Amino acid sequence: MEEIRIILVDDHVLVRDGIKALLENEQEFLVIDEASNGVEALEILKETQPDLLIVDIRMPVMNGIEVVNEVNSTYPHLKTLILSMHDSEEYVLNSIAAGADGYLLKGSSKEEFLKALHTVASGGKYFTGDVSSIIINNMMGATVAQSKKESSQKELPFKLTKREKQILSIVLQGKSNKEVAKELEVSKRTAEVHRYNLMKKLDVKNLIELSKMAEEYNLI
Repeated sequence: MEEIRIILVDDHVLVRDGIKALLENEQEFLVIDEASNGVEALEILKETQPDLLIVDIRMPVMNGIEVVNEVNSTYPHLKTLILSMHDSEEYVLNSIAAGADGYLLKGSSKEEFLKALHTVASGGKYFTGDVSSIIINNMMGATVAQSKKESSQKELPFKLTKREKQILSIVLQGKSNKEVAKELEVSKRTAEVHRYNLMKKLDVKNLIELSKMAEEYNLI
């Protein structure tokens, strides 16, 4: 089994030393370099080809989320694991948005840490329990919001033609028949007929009812 080459990125020497000590008896992992901030890490990456980056979030000069975002753009095959003491929703979701392959809390056990390393290094995603809850709740919230949006947009029993949608858009701007005629390049009489037919088709009597109908059925 080939060694998984790791770079540690954390502004605390004790943390880096602790991780190195934890991994020194694990033959499949090799810490090849370390950095105290994001800028240092990116400089190291110009000269080194690791398999995995273990990154803290809160660091001076350049934070972990910025590092992950940059790595994701420049080194798309490099795996990134966020190792942080923060389990706030903001940090978690921003890390995922930046492209992190995993998010682990610093209070995790050695067994979970090694499991996370193996999972991420092999191309999987690993998010510790509390972090997974944040992700699931966020996804469920987005799904519910989308469902509410879709259910609030009723479907008409008929379809408007492209011309009718154009007329509807103009009429909803509150324009007079004369203005509608000018925009459509037709006679005023033809514009009146178009407006009448549209309102009859939608079964509305005035502009207010037309606006409500357009919003209710998402016509524009």
